[in-house]
Amino acid sequence: MIIELKESAKASASDLAEKVKAFHINYQDKAYLITGSALKEVPQDLEAHAANFWIFANDIQLASKKFQQEKRSVNFGNVTIGGKSNHTILIGGPCSVESEEQLRGAAELLVGMGLSTLRGGAYKPRTSPYSFQGMGLEGLQLLAKMRQDYGLNVITEARDATHIAQIIEHTDIIQVGAKAMYDQGILRACAKTQKPVLIKRGFGTTLQEFVQAAEFVLSGGNPNVVLCERGIRTFETGTRFTLDLCGVAWLQEHTNLPIILDPSHAMGYAYGVNPLARACVAMGIDGLLIEAHPNPKVAKSDASQQLDYPAFKQLHADIQKVAQSVGYKIV
Repeated sequence: MIIELKESAKASASDLAEKVKAFHINYQDKAYLITGSALKEVPQDLEAHAANFWIFANDIQLASKKFQQEKRSVNFGNVTIGGKSNHTILIGGPCSVESEEQLRGAAELLVGMGLSTLRGGAYKPRTSPYSFQGMGLEGLQLLAKMRQDYGLNVITEARDATHIAQIIEHTDIIQVGAKAMYDQGILRACAKTQKPVLIKRGFGTTLQEFVQAAEFVLSGGNPNVVLCERGIRTFETGTRFTLDLCGVAWLQEHTNLPIILDPSHAMGYAYGVNPLARACVAMGIDGLLIEAHPNPKVAKSDASQQLDYPAFKQLHADIQKVAQSVGYKIV
């Protein structure tokens, strides 16, 4: 349950929250208390202070369209997604930051195409301990340098809570990876900033669990949350994962959060990324996360799924036609 407090009760909101064991947040210049989903009526202690309230069947509350019907607007630098923008942001760059030369080439590619946001992994949550683990802080500093030199927004993934402060400091958008989605240290740190937070769905995660991860960030005071579907694990072995477009339709129907899709990780092979991206854009989504590398064959991670630069440019051209057909614009 979410309870909106009357103006006269705003000053005592924290005391009231403690009294009923609820979260107190301020949102759009209003004070709210968030209580357990099992409550079906306003507690007597709060009845006189309530201006409005919403009852939910589960713990999807702040992210629910029952609370806020309009999709949230989130700014990636000077680009707005969600809300009434009808923008589909194309985020590109390598899976891993490997060198300044590689990252500078990716930055020049994006700038030349009129795009605004560069991705690149500095801390890599690899399945094998013998695989490339990323450049760490040096990689973050290179991303920040590209932002300074080219005016790009940069996004990178938090592997665990030990370096989340470094990522918040050096990047514009914080990515919570599929393997880190349940890390409350990361989620609670993201809640304390106002930077956009992109949460990737775990490959064995239900939609309910996925959105509840977003609730950790929202209830902590950061309204700038974006969901990212990147494929789930099924019985199929011909592809890396299965891109859950049914789940995307469910999220669009039930949540007020912008949605970005990552066909690179879902497919696992470069040949399928372009057609999957077109299918994603046809759903009226808010963004795509696409991996691109100057020479994918020598990439230090996820070589099979990264597009070379000509293929990335072709994808950009192809999805613009689809976006136009559904009233969206690629930015």
